[in-house]
Amino acid sequence: DGEGATKFITITVEGGASVLECRKIAYSIAHSPLVKTAFFASDPNLGRILAAIGYAGVALDVDQLDLYLDDVWVAQNGGRNPDYQEADGQRVMQQSEITVRVTLGRGAAAATVWTCGLSHDYVTINADYRS
Repeated sequence: DGEGATKFITITVEGGASVLECRKIAYSIAHSPLVKTAFFASDPNLGRILAAIGYAGVALDVDQLDLYLDDVWVAQNGGRNPDYQEADGQRVMQQSEITVRVTLGRGAAAATVWTCGLSHDYVTINADYRS
């Protein structure tokens, strides 16, 4: 990651039964083109992040899952936090550095990975040459 990057994203998954399951979920979020383009667009698209968690290949109890964008609690017990305001998510997504935190409620394991948004410049840079 990095070519044409406009946002630096830290993804932390906590409360897992193992470090491996936390890494699988974190990498699933970090590698998702739809999540990466949402970050570039400053779009707090919770569905894209939750979908990436869902297809990570980890058996989860969705009712235990919470999701935060920096200090903003966006998903609670697997669904939208009733106190979440879209404007708060938008504020976070407009920053150049963002932390996504997922809590699984399954144990004490954790993992952190880093990624960036997927920008127009990334596509241009990688379409303009042949290796």
